[in-house]
Amino acid sequence: MGVIVEATSWDDPVGVKLRQEQEAEIIRRYGIDLERGPKPSAADMDVFLLARDAETAVSVGCGGLRRLDETTYEIKRMYVTPAWRGRRIGEVLLRALEEAAVNRGAVRMRLEAGIQQPEALRLYERCGYRRIDRFGHYVDCEESVCFERLLASSAA
Repeated sequence: MGVIVEATSWDDPVGVKLRQEQEAEIIRRYGIDLERGPKPSAADMDVFLLARDAETAVSVGCGGLRRLDETTYEIKRMYVTPAWRGRRIGEVLLRALEEAAVNRGAVRMRLEAGIQQPEALRLYERCGYRRIDRFGHYVDCEESVCFERLLASSAA
């Protein structure tokens, strides 16, 4: 299985469609839109990546980076379509996002996932992310689980 990960604009129609699918899945799982704080936009996303199946060119996932401070990025809109889950596409996307962050001077990644997304929680833990106290807009959200990974320590 080969996956191609490419940077694209936030407004890319394929990316828009994948983010809409991701938002709809969140609403199905939780019964509400759990968005905390400002929604990601073209103005505040430094990087947006699409993952495509190398053989068919079908878009199978996406993810983006929002800068939190000089050395920290937050992963936003990480998503793999249900039919393509279980094939390590999330890990490929995650590593590509980390590489993009390091190339922009980051040493730390943060992210938030929900308690009803066990596959996402497993992915982040398997990839070396550790649970941290809820941060930023997620502080008071009981459904949120926050993670962090120091990228400098993973460069070995």
